[in-house]
Parts: sequence; C-alpha cells; structure tokens
Amino acid sequence: MPPRQLLLPFLLTAAAVALALTHAGEIRDRAERALGKGMPTREAALARGFVLGEDEQVDERTTDDFRRSGLSHLLAVSGQNVALLALLALPVLAALGMPLRTRLVWMLGLIVVYVPLAGAGPSIQRAAIMGALSVLATLAGRRSSRLYALVIAAVALLAVEPRIVTDVGWQLSFTAVLGIVIFAAPLRTALGGRLGTRGWRRPLVDGAAMTIAATIATAPLIAFHFEAVSILTLVANLLALPAVAPAMWLGMLAAAAGQVPGFPVEALNAVNALLLAYIAQVAAWCSRPSWAYPHLRLGIGGLIAAYAAIGAAAVLITRFRRLRLPVVPRGRLHGPAALALVVVLLALAWPAGGGAEQALGPPAGLRVSILDVGQGDSILLQPRGAPALLVDGGPPGEGLEGELRAAGVDRLGAAIVTHAESDHASGIRELLGTMPVGQVLFGAPDPVTLAAAAAAEVPRRRVVRGSELRSGDLRLDVLWPPAELLTRSTRDEDPNRLAVVMLARWGRFSMLLTADAEAESVPLDPGPIDVLKVAHHGSEDAGLGDLLDRLRPRLAVISVGAGNPFGHPTAAVLSALAGHGVRTLRTDRDGTVVLEVAGASIEVDGEG
Repeated sequence: MPPRQLLLPFLLTAAAVALALTHAGEIRDRAERALGKGMPTREAALARGFVLGEDEQVDERTTDDFRRSGLSHLLAVSGQNVALLALLALPVLAALGMPLRTRLVWMLGLIVVYVPLAGAGPSIQRAAIMGALSVLATLAGRRSSRLYALVIAAVALLAVEPRIVTDVGWQLSFTAVLGIVIFAAPLRTALGGRLGTRGWRRPLVDGAAMTIAATIATAPLIAFHFEAVSILTLVANLLALPAVAPAMWLGMLAAAAGQVPGFPVEALNAVNALLLAYIAQVAAWCSRPSWAYPHLRLGIGGLIAAYAAIGAAAVLITRFRRLRLPVVPRGRLHGPAALALVVVLLALAWPAGGGAEQALGPPAGLRVSILDVGQGDSILLQPRGAPALLVDGGPPGEGLEGELRAAGVDRLGAAIVTHAESDHASGIRELLGTMPVGQVLFGAPDPVTLAAAAAAEVPRRRVVRGSELRSGDLRLDVLWPPAELLTRSTRDEDPNRLAVVMLARWGRFSMLLTADAEAESVPLDPGPIDVLKVAHHGSEDAGLGDLLDRLRPRLAVISVGAGNPFGHPTAAVLSALAGHGVRTLRTDRDGTVVLEVAGASIEVDGEG
C-alpha cells in the first residue's frame, strides 16, 4: 500500500490515465496535427517519426539516408523517448510545486499513457517497464538497478509474448540497453578524464558514452540481420547527438501543447525544424558516400566471433586501462546478470535456428515459391545465405505464417506490398508482429498496412521506378510506378496501374513480378526473362501478346484461387501463353510452385 499522503496523487493520476487512454486516438490525432504546423514537409514528417514513431510520411531519400547512416533508430520510438520524456516532465512537474513523490507518481502515469500513443512496439514496451520499475524503486526508497530492471522487462515481455525474442527491433533494443549498462560507465570515465565533466561537458560526455556503447553493442546484430553495416554510424550519431534531445523535447512539447485548442505551437516547431534539418543533413553526409554502407555477410559464426571480440576487448580495457565495468564481480555471476546473459544469448541464437529450415534444408542457390494462398498473390524469394524476401501476402486467413515456416523461413529481410488491395496486403498485415520483418516496402501508400508496420516498429519505405532492393546476390529492380505518378492525386487512378512491378535477378536468372499491373495499361520492356508471373491472376489483358513477344519467358506462373467467381485465368490469357509456347503453371491446379535455381538450371516442383 502506498503511504497515506500518496493515496490522493495515485487516485488522481489513475483517473487522468484512464481518461487519456479512453481518448488515446483523439490525443494522437491532435499531436499529429500539432507536429505539422509551421514546419516544412520533410521536417514535419521527421517530427512525427521522432515523437510518435510515424515515419511513413518521411520521403524515400531521407529514410534511406537515416538507414544507411545508422540513425534510423531515431524514427522508431524506443527507450530513448521514455528517458527524454522523464527528463522533460520532472522539472516541469517540479515547477508546478509538486513534491518529489507526487512527481514520480505522475511520471508513472505519463509513461503508461505514452506507450499506446507511441505505437506500443516491443522496444517502447521494454523501456516503459524499465522506467516504471525505476520509478517504483525510487518511490520505495530503494536504489534502482538498470540491469535488474532490464532483466525484469525482458522476462515480462517474453512471458506475455515469447515470440518477441525473434523480433529484430526487440533484439536491437535489448542489446543496445545491455551495451549501455555494461560499457557506458567505463566509457564515461575515460571520456570525462580527457574532456572534463564540468558544465556543458557533462551531458556531452554522458551522451557520447551511451552512444558509443550502444553502437558497439548493436553493430554485429545489424550486420547479421541486414547484411550491411554503416561505417560512419558512430560519426553520424555523435554529430547528431547535440540536436537529438532538444528536437525530441520540442516535439513532445508541441504534441502536448497541441491538445489545447488554439495554442501557438508554430514557435516551437520553427526552432525544432532547424534541429531536424540539421539531423537530416548529418544523415545525408554520412550515408551518401559509396563506401559508407558496404554489404557484409556475417552469418551466425561471424556474429558469435564479433561478440567474443567485443567481450575480449572489454576484458582488455578493464585490465590495462583499469576501468571498472559495472557488471559482474570476478569469479561469479549474480542472478540478474546471469539471467540477462541467458536472455541475450537466446535473442542472438534464435534466428539461426528453426526446425522447419533444418528439415527442408537451405536453398542450393535461389528458391522462389509462388505460394498457394487462394485468390491472391504471394511470392517468397529465398536467396542462399541471405534474408528471405516476401512479395505480397495474399488475402486474410490463408495461414501465411505457417506457409513461411514450412518453407524454412522464420524472419524476413523485407515484405513488399505491391498495392493496397486485400488479396495482396492482408497476409502481410497478419504477419507483422508475429515474425521479424526487416522493412516494409510499398508504392502507393496503404494506411492500414503502414499503421500495422508502425505498431510492430518495422521500418517503412516507399519504392518507385529506379528503386533497388538487395538481399545477398538477389536484386529486385523496381520498374513501375514512376514517382511522378504517385506524387499527383491517385484517387481516380486504377489501383492496378499503381501496382509495384519488379524484376528479380539472381545470377543469370530473371523473373518479372507483375503484381496486378496488366500489360495493356503499364508499359514494361525489361528484355528477355526466364519466368513471368502473369498479372492480375490471369485476368483479361489485351497487351499480353506483345509483352510475351518482348519477354520470351521459359515459364509462366499464375497465382489464382480454385473455383474463383471472376473466371480467372481467362481463356484469352491461356490461349496467348499457349500460342507463344510458354509452359504455364497455376496455383489453383498445381498448388504452391517452387523454383530451385542453381546456375543456369531451373528445377520446377509444382505439378499437381
């Protein structure tokens, strides 16, 4: 039971929290509007990303700059937001004359409210639990242990949702905090000895120590999951450091002030726009050199070796620089430290496992599975030794996750939504939050899918003609739609004409992924290919014959549901394919079609 003097603050806070949660959607809408007032378009989108985790409105070039420079964590709400919220709220509450314990009670309520407003993703949940434990420990008059709080947060989340351990964002968030707990103190001592800790130098040293610790801890995981690493990530984070906290605080103040009708948030946003523009410029400086983002295939062995090297470096620093690490006394592991070690090892090792993958065996080269998901599209591409890519997810309720796990996939490098129709996007929406997905790519925006991705803390990126996606030796080149088609009003546009069309290349193999873009309305001329995915389930397409003349495919595959009411595939389409001598498979008769590509050979499995 709280002390009697805290009963009233607890009751008032609980009532305020209940009221805020009841109107969370309205509060979030007002915050979104406030963060856009008086700001340029790019900076307004960045402000919403920083404070609310809504990065889908950030333009493709800026998103790519943040990703390649190692600053993408700023666009995903995380523990940093909770810490900065506390640093902002406590002095404001103190200025209102509240005693310390009452301030802590209100701080606890703010944390509870902020989680759903910020999307309730895994990292913000972890940070909220850690923050709440720290507040409760302070209220109880006990010294809070960050390592203990981290362990409790991890165990609590795993108890509620065990599969969260496979979520890439959760792994990175957990590892970053563990790195800060272990390395920040000795780094702070070392930096403080050289730079000093008086006045403005103290927050600079603290921020630099935490940034370096988190960067070191997460670098191997980033290389493992995304097969690329930003060489300048530490430089980018240190350059951005002085502007990040003020930008977050100004954004939070604007979001809070926006709840008051008529409040002039433009003044706050004008200053914040300058800070956000500076951070975006840092991202551009550190991402655009061609050498700054090399591809790196680390593998599970390399991951273990990298963390062994980091551990060895920590031991050497401790021994030769005499820096005391705030972790484990010599000779034994305390309970919380041992439990933290077990959890992080699980987080690191889990993605490499998976009984289905061991049973099926890895692809010899490239495996392409045109999945049988009824009257919908879903194509899985599994390049050897690299993350799998999923193009569309089919209609709802078709068991996509089970299909992927049966194919040996327990994480995706990317999911591509070719357009917003239910028979393409619904399966991906169901997948988000249940399986780790590196990023969601889209052409014309699908608000429902983007909201699901935001809630799962999955990065989102728009692709247009000229965009490219790589996974190992597999390359997807986006052929359609052009950027100018998406920038003008698309309300009256045929959604099929806006569908993302891609050319998949692996060695000498090529496959045209047409989504629902019929040749009669979308100009395509990629040259001869090996495999054609027939557009729109084989619906009527007056331009198909001319397209086949240009493509000369060896094989065509039609994604189509058995007994569908639309008459797909049409007789005209089947006749055109037969007239050009193209061998044709269809999922309604042949089930899931699997192509095993090795060198110049294509082995087909899916004939009944």
